[in-house]
Amino acid sequence: MARKNLLEGLADLPEDGGMTSAYPMRGAGKSLVRSLDDLAKQADKFLEGEAIVELDPAQIEGSFVKDRISDDDGEYRDLLEAIRVRGQDTPILVRPHAKVDGLYQVVFGHRRVRAARELGRKVRAVVKAIDDRAHVIAQGQENSARANLSFIERALFAKRLDDLGYGREVASLALSANAASISKMMTVAERISADVIEKIGAAPGVGRERWVELSLLVGKFANVGKVSEVLSTDGFDALTSDERFSSLYKALNRSARPVKKAETSTHKAKWQPHDKAVQAEIKNTGKAFSLSMKAKNAGRFGEYLSRNLDALYEQFLEEGSKGD
Repeated sequence: MARKNLLEGLADLPEDGGMTSAYPMRGAGKSLVRSLDDLAKQADKFLEGEAIVELDPAQIEGSFVKDRISDDDGEYRDLLEAIRVRGQDTPILVRPHAKVDGLYQVVFGHRRVRAARELGRKVRAVVKAIDDRAHVIAQGQENSARANLSFIERALFAKRLDDLGYGREVASLALSANAASISKMMTVAERISADVIEKIGAAPGVGRERWVELSLLVGKFANVGKVSEVLSTDGFDALTSDERFSSLYKALNRSARPVKKAETSTHKAKWQPHDKAVQAEIKNTGKAFSLSMKAKNAGRFGEYLSRNLDALYEQFLEEGSKGD
């Protein structure tokens, strides 16, 4: 089904929750390809039917939220040369500056602005008055489709949105990622300091799981001093971003084995009454408790427990207070 003009929808997005991503993820690889393809089509729709104006790059400020760790010099030089030879094919999207008349803020297309500035040319742009929330969603969606952001750049973008108070729902919409993916991004960006990530760089060849492993290694007490030691090693800055990641990863993971999060010890037990009409399996991790039942009376006994949970909990509290 065709989607409406996305910016119209963004401008009318409610402030409260209850929104779900238009791009559910079912199977990482397949969904990522489908999601990026859909986003690429939406990116074209951002600008459909809009008047294109020419602006002086001096009139344009960057976005208020950063989505790249740094520009890839090779990719940028290719873009610069392409614009020099054939001009700017696709306009950028800007919005009027909130405080200064005559100035604008980039929603997406900051590299095209940089290229126009270097070439001494005006930049072709579409101007739309949108609010901050619509701005970050449009910025994230267009860059996810066009800019080949690495996992860690997406993770940092999600964390910056969260730090600005937009919450994970907006991050999910902006990056076309489900809640579980956003959670992993946030976890990595919280475990590894922004300074360390900036030092490593975008690491375009490193995927999610390797970053998750590195975040676990960085969090180990034994590695506290090793991180800064590796980052300050002679020649570290001369390595490519992927090589810097590998250098730190190998230094922290001396065993050379895949890193896994330490599993919480789980207490397991089984229970069965004398008539064997119910068989129960119990799991308790301390933070989570589960009880599953089967056999003849499992359904009826489960209903009985459900009806009497309030009374059972009151009894639990009373017995607990007597023991204090």
